[in-house]
Amino acid sequence: MVVSVAVSSLGHTDLFFIDQGTKVNGQYYRDVLLHQQLMPAICDLSGDFFTFQKDNAPAYMACETTQLLTCETPDFIAPALWPANSPDLNPVDYQTWGKHRSQMHNVDQLKSRLIEEWEHFHQVFIDEAIRQWRPRFRACIRAHRGHTEHRL
Repeated sequence: MVVSVAVSSLGHTDLFFIDQGTKVNGQYYRDVLLHQQLMPAICDLSGDFFTFQKDNAPAYMACETTQLLTCETPDFIAPALWPANSPDLNPVDYQTWGKHRSQMHNVDQLKSRLIEEWEHFHQVFIDEAIRQWRPRFRACIRAHRGHTEHRL
């Protein structure tokens, strides 16, 4: 199961689930996830100013996707400026998803639990993740783009 979300100091979007079996390629990412879901939700949350940061999953790396985000987002961190495989720099990965862990037995149970937890998610966790971003980025540079958890 793939889940996407946007977080900021202004709040967070709903969770966007990609149905199991859906081929997530560059076109799906642009047409469905970005245009229909994430970008409208981000603009509703933050208006015209936000920084867009994504991980470097293959579907997100298409040239057309980078061009779209460069043109349609006010402040986009381009792939060339973002280290590959960088969960240490993604606030959703290093702060948000790890807060509520419990064993799930199937995808439907996991989806229900994520929705339930997300509805009650405290902004304080997102704010802390955002505060940690610059120190984490500096640690990543010191680690020559390597993992940094042990350095923080």
